[in-house]
Amino acid sequence: MRVRIPRCMSSQHPDNVRTPFFASQNIIGGEDEIKEAYYVFSHLGCDEQMWDMEGKEVDNFVVVKLLSNYDYFFKNNKLGEDIFLTLRAPNPSVEKTEAKVLMETLDSIPRSFDASKIFYGDEITPIFEVILPMTQSADQLNRVYYYYKEFVVGKQNKTCFKDDIPIKNWIGEFKPEEINVIPLIEDMPSMLKADQIVKEYLKDKKVEYQRVFLARSDPALNYSLVSAVLMNKIALHKLELLEEELSIDIYPIMGVGSPPFRGGMTPASVHEVLDEYPSVQTFTLQSAFKYDYPEQQVVESIKEIKERTRGKTSDLNIDRYRNILEILSNQYEKEIMDVAPLINQIAPHIPQRRKRKLHIGLFGYSRGVGSAVLPRAITFCAALYSVGIPPEIFGLSILNQKQKDAVAEIYKSFEEHISSALQYLNQDNLKLLPPHLADKIREIAKEFEFETNYDHKNLTTQIVKLFKQNEPAKMEEKIIESGALRGFLG
Repeated sequence: MRVRIPRCMSSQHPDNVRTPFFASQNIIGGEDEIKEAYYVFSHLGCDEQMWDMEGKEVDNFVVVKLLSNYDYFFKNNKLGEDIFLTLRAPNPSVEKTEAKVLMETLDSIPRSFDASKIFYGDEITPIFEVILPMTQSADQLNRVYYYYKEFVVGKQNKTCFKDDIPIKNWIGEFKPEEINVIPLIEDMPSMLKADQIVKEYLKDKKVEYQRVFLARSDPALNYSLVSAVLMNKIALHKLELLEEELSIDIYPIMGVGSPPFRGGMTPASVHEVLDEYPSVQTFTLQSAFKYDYPEQQVVESIKEIKERTRGKTSDLNIDRYRNILEILSNQYEKEIMDVAPLINQIAPHIPQRRKRKLHIGLFGYSRGVGSAVLPRAITFCAALYSVGIPPEIFGLSILNQKQKDAVAEIYKSFEEHISSALQYLNQDNLKLLPPHLADKIREIAKEFEFETNYDHKNLTTQIVKLFKQNEPAKMEEKIIESGALRGFLG
């Protein structure tokens, strides 16, 4: 039985500029991620580590390596009771090339249990939750839940041939008997019916609680900054109502990154994010949060998150904001179609920070946007920031003042986030965009108060110049410098 639900989930999102001290190279992977898990638990104070099996080669023996390499720490901080490791597996319904990685992921859970039992001398389950990305239905969740129950654990009662002993008598019992499946909801239709998906999934299960992961970066990439916030606010409110209806504790997780576009969560802004999303139980702390700020500041901000009591959502007129959502996301799509060629030209020059396989985001394969295929959200952000065109401003041109006021009512940090992003706007580089789009951005910029960061502007001017001169090495150096000024790569 779980005693508590984590507040701070360390994730492996590669949005950092600086390389952490424990990494053997700039691109983190392999054994470095084992060290990272230990570091965030032991030094930073995170109470959960997401172990991402999606889109990259990953170590299936993470539990064995953590317990054997850092035995003193884990003897005193029990994995599965005091601190938690949560797997994120591919969704076979969407990620066909990665589909069988889900099977490997689920098969590794009983093996991790066995290692933990030997280490602790007790039946402490180190891994009992799996995150399913891009969840769109209860059926997708049930496939994971029942595959584990029927085909991973269930095979222990089968025999290899007629009249043979059960498999469990041969290689031992399979535990835990069940796992919790956490939906990671990312697209607009699914986000707006998150409560229905969860309700359908829970109808035949007796659970003490259910965690629900709401994406923040990909919704912004696909629908705009403001749309992402509105979608999350609506989903959180509906989940709170569902919690009351079912009398089952529902604990939202939110995947926030450092730039306002991806959530605005930095060690300097945790109080603002906590105020913006009071009903969220668990926040992701991504790589820029952990490595692009002084360690003591990171430790203190994590402590602040853990000490803050979870609150309630605010009432909202869902129909009113759904109308704004529709208008805004349509305009954003048109504008991104215009800027997509520029993004895709700059994206290859963004330095990698994790060993990841190529992976196309939702915008590329699930929406009718012609031939536009964009990089993942972090690279998308980094590409635009690197040329002085912050992505937060796209789509806003369609909203009238009344609609902007309505947004500001529910999105407390709206004006602050746009102003924060606009400090990195290099209006000289707007010539890279179609004239009609450049004009819209100039008009939006006039509506907000901000002070231009001239050091950043100079760097983005140099980046564009180096790009035109085809000097990729020097260009990458300046991209890293500009990221260091912002406190995040993308």
